[in-house]
Amino acid sequence: MPRPRQPRLTRQLIVETATALIDADGLPAFSTRRLAAELGVRGPSLYNHFATKDEILDAVADTVIGVVDTSGFTSRDWVAALRDWAWSYRRALTAHPNIVPYLAQGPGRRPAALAMADAVYGGLVRAGWPPARATHIGAAVRYFVAGSALGSFARGFVEDPELYAAHYPHLNQAHRLAEHQQSVDEGAFALGLDALLHGLAAEYARSIGPLDPVESARPSG
Repeated sequence: MPRPRQPRLTRQLIVETATALIDADGLPAFSTRRLAAELGVRGPSLYNHFATKDEILDAVADTVIGVVDTSGFTSRDWVAALRDWAWSYRRALTAHPNIVPYLAQGPGRRPAALAMADAVYGGLVRAGWPPARATHIGAAVRYFVAGSALGSFARGFVEDPELYAAHYPHLNQAHRLAEHQQSVDEGAFALGLDALLHGLAAEYARSIGPLDPVESARPSG
């Protein structure tokens, strides 16, 4: 019986397989040897497409970032644009949390990551923020999003009521947090993002002035 043919090795197939392995096993377990075995090829075959393991990780990271929506920075006021970007960014990272520590190192030379940074920075400067402050805002939102995607607050509590009953009376409902993971984690993110945006809006009004009426009147969707 003839052996089934392996799919032709391409950059896209390598990145998709690497992403699946990292999602399943985590970043520390990822290796080019493991990736080659999963693809059914010899390790050197990978280097026809990527020079190093870090280039593969860069491609995985950039694919994750590539789905983040920054279009609001050209069509909405800066507050709405930041909100839309933060939620889209969080969805991208929470879909692939194991790559977040690598993404946290910064955009490097990755095209999608640099395009995202350019869109955010450009939108904030056009809205009137000084360049230094625009940099701070982009960084602050990035820290907040990446931190929220690294793990689940709700899943950090074990489902054992007896653990809390004797010594942690204020946590007497903590054993129920895991079953409400999505509402707890998303609720916490929404609250924190609202607080961040309200604070930025207050600083903008104090130091720069009200939003341009034309900007404020733009459609929200």
